[in-house]
Amino acid sequence: MSQGMTISARVRRFQADDEFYTSEGCFITEVSNSADDPEISIARARVEPGITTGWHRLHNIVERYVIVHGCGRVEIGDLPPTDVRAGDVVLIPPMCRQRITNSGPEDLVFLAICTPRFRDQAYEEINDA
Repeated sequence: MSQGMTISARVRRFQADDEFYTSEGCFITEVSNSADDPEISIARARVEPGITTGWHRLHNIVERYVIVHGCGRVEIGDLPPTDVRAGDVVLIPPMCRQRITNSGPEDLVFLAICTPRFRDQAYEEINDA
């Protein structure tokens, strides 16, 4: 935690109605992402069956996918495409191109945990991948 930063105890309620669709092809619900907790953000991502998200990368942010429900295939950097399922954790370094495909019959749901917290200006679409 940053020097001088004070975190207050609290409970943040999940707001399912706050889900929004992104240009990369998935639905996002911000679970925790605020300036008063800059070290981390947590978002719930939902990818519908048969959908592949757009190639993208994050500047200066490490991202982790914690697969909660469903199955998919993740593509990260130069690694071969890798199948993932509930319980798997995917580690994505900063500036590493990434996308995920829902390869199953149900929604693929995962937590996207970013350190430091996700900010829109850190996001970059990659159209030539």
